[in-house]
Amino acid sequence: MTEPFPLLTDLYQLTMAQAYFDEGLHADAVFELFVRTLPPTRRVLIAAGLEQVMEYLEGLQFGSGDIEYLRTLGRFSAPFLAELSRLRFTGSVRAMSEGTACFAGEPLLTVTAPIIEAQLIESRVLNLVHLQTVIASKALRFVLAARGRALVDFGMRRAHGQEAALYAARAAYLAGFEATATVEAGRRFGIPLSGTMAHSYIEAHADEATAFRCFVESRDPATTLLIDTYDIERAAHDVVKLAQERRERGASAGVAAVRIDSGDLALEAHKARGILDAGGCQAVKIILSGGLDEQHIERLLESGVPVDAFGVGTALAVAQEAPALDMAYKLVEYAGTPRLKRSPGKATWPGRKQVFRSTVGGTWVSDCIALENERPAGHELLHEVMRTGRRVTAPPALAEIRAHCRMQREQMPEAVRTLEPGSSGYVVSVSREVEALAVRLDAQMAARL
Repeated sequence: MTEPFPLLTDLYQLTMAQAYFDEGLHADAVFELFVRTLPPTRRVLIAAGLEQVMEYLEGLQFGSGDIEYLRTLGRFSAPFLAELSRLRFTGSVRAMSEGTACFAGEPLLTVTAPIIEAQLIESRVLNLVHLQTVIASKALRFVLAARGRALVDFGMRRAHGQEAALYAARAAYLAGFEATATVEAGRRFGIPLSGTMAHSYIEAHADEATAFRCFVESRDPATTLLIDTYDIERAAHDVVKLAQERRERGASAGVAAVRIDSGDLALEAHKARGILDAGGCQAVKIILSGGLDEQHIERLLESGVPVDAFGVGTALAVAQEAPALDMAYKLVEYAGTPRLKRSPGKATWPGRKQVFRSTVGGTWVSDCIALENERPAGHELLHEVMRTGRRVTAPPALAEIRAHCRMQREQMPEAVRTLEPGSSGYVVSVSREVEALAVRLDAQMAARL
């Protein structure tokens, strides 16, 4: 459950809310959350984090301790603080389903609510959507690079705090990872767990063979052994010997996989595979890890490396080469009147909008950002998920979101799927009606100046 933390916001959200309150501005505002531009290494994004936004909005309220702290700042009036103490989110939200692929300029979600409510939630909504969208988008690249091999999230220890670790595991799983090593993520989100051992376990024993034997004996079912602590070839032979000894006793081999975490991974994997196969351990899988990014995985597979799964840590958990998106939450309508921003490099399109995606033969061909009441070709990507502060349907299971994201991968044009930097050439257009509305508003503003 996402904690509401009403003070997890920027100060200016509260100072603006005080000013709105003093002026008597309480009409509905419409805000859109979108990404202005994609990083050079991203051709597509995966929208994620909506479930946590829904939890936050449903639980939002200022407790007595929150109000008392704000009172000590000496910045807010007693009537305004009384209003905050009664505040609940009463608005509506339309959003792309989690796991949906999206592009720059497209609204990922739209909030409609009394302006104080819509303003106060900005920072936390951005925080929640940004983190998981960043990680899910990075995870997608790993999934594409892995070509069907299993991927396991090893990133907790490099993640920026506990919430980041948990939500990174969730985002990676919905984007196509098979499992996580983070136990709390398994408990909280139902993600399958996967893990092996550390080098310290091997070092704590007199020799590697004894360590392997003790670890296998303590585990049921079959486990994974780390074989690069000392000498990978010798360790692979020890694995074969252990499996043979167990079979002779009538037990299972006890070893499901071996993991290699250092050295020339391609060379060592080939050596290990040869030793395991020659020793009758063809069913034992090979897992590679150790500072992997998607380009490294792609190169390994292009070289023909014998590998069944990859463990991915730092590069995933911090989205290493593109850790941030130029994500914004901007007003597009107030009191029934479209609004726009004309700041250089940060201009916005006015009015309530919808995103329409056209497909041919099951593959996307273009997206169109249009006004809410338009009906261009394609199917709508934004759906109502909250009305009067409550969800309109039960939240989808994570497995359902994961299946939706898999379908999105299958429908991507080849130019969007590539890991190479640069534009995919995928067409995202803005309708003529949106452009015409912006021209009219520009003219009206010019006339007032």
